[in-house]
Amino acid sequence: MLNKDLVIIGGGPAGLCAAKMAAEAGQSCLLIDRNRLLGGQLIKQTHMFFGSEKQFAKTRGIDIASKLVDDVKKHSDLIEIWEDATVVGLYNDKVVTVLKNEQYVKIQTKAIIAATGASEKVLAFENSDLPGIYGAGAVQTLMNVYGVKPGNQIVMVGSGNIGLIVSYQLMQAGVKVKSIIEASPKIGGYKVHASKLRRLGVDIETSCTIKKAIGTEAVEKIVTIKLDENWNMIEGTEKEYEVDAVCIAVGLTPLTNLLSMMGCNMKYVSELGGLVPITNHSHETSIENVFVCGDASGIEEASSAIVEGYMTGLIACKKLGKTHTRYGELMEEYNQQINNLRNGPFGEKILLGLKKLGG
Repeated sequence: MLNKDLVIIGGGPAGLCAAKMAAEAGQSCLLIDRNRLLGGQLIKQTHMFFGSEKQFAKTRGIDIASKLVDDVKKHSDLIEIWEDATVVGLYNDKVVTVLKNEQYVKIQTKAIIAATGASEKVLAFENSDLPGIYGAGAVQTLMNVYGVKPGNQIVMVGSGNIGLIVSYQLMQAGVKVKSIIEASPKIGGYKVHASKLRRLGVDIETSCTIKKAIGTEAVEKIVTIKLDENWNMIEGTEKEYEVDAVCIAVGLTPLTNLLSMMGCNMKYVSELGGLVPITNHSHETSIENVFVCGDASGIEEASSAIVEGYMTGLIACKKLGKTHTRYGELMEEYNQQINNLRNGPFGEKILLGLKKLGG
């Protein structure tokens, strides 16, 4: 069994930033990611970010990923990186088991930061398993990582920021976006994204969902239907679209399976995306020296994951006896940044979720 002081699970924005702070504090750590490329969801995001300069506003997600990875690799003396390695077990005595190069490795650690991110929510409808029906993450990966169009004519299901941004990227790739449908009575994402799509001729239909997909070898057509104020289908309002692809973008849910396995106390908070670990103000779970940050602690923007990663790295290292020389100053700055990010209409939902969680 290997021994490590700090294991960080997840090489997305939160995990990378936590590792950077650990190194700056003089704390060695092992960063584990199941993918071959570090950066998490950022590596498939070609759009420019909003917000302030401190969270890389006006910078493309893929470029933010490169910057964060470079920051980590500057500390190769303190940060050990395992890519293409999957954490398969997490136990309450802080033993981490990893599948790496087809070998099963056990690690005893003093502290863990879980930055495991999120997974896409699914939608149940007739024939939802036909080829050609994708999650938004898969569509982004096909287009922006591998340069492959998922289809030629598509309907987007979901009008949150991911649905709107991916719709625009599909159009840039030459795909005809025939419609965006949204089950809620209002559009979920930023109005600026929705307005841009409408100017380009894309219809966004609210109070509408997908009823079924039709096809033999792959999706050939879908049927949508309107919903009433109680989210019941209104018979007689069906509409057909001939498509060869459907993109499902109905939200994310925190990836917390490993923390559940470890025995962390969990709570279902819909505003945070689902089942999340109960934490204190130091991002620490109910198990001492086990921390969580980023989407695994509640679904927010990547900008928030970056700031939370920095904060959690600082806090975890302080508990391990390695206090960053600028700890107080940095914590004050990051607290201000996270408050600013949540100081808006979209932040209200997060703050309500955190209140329900008891944070």
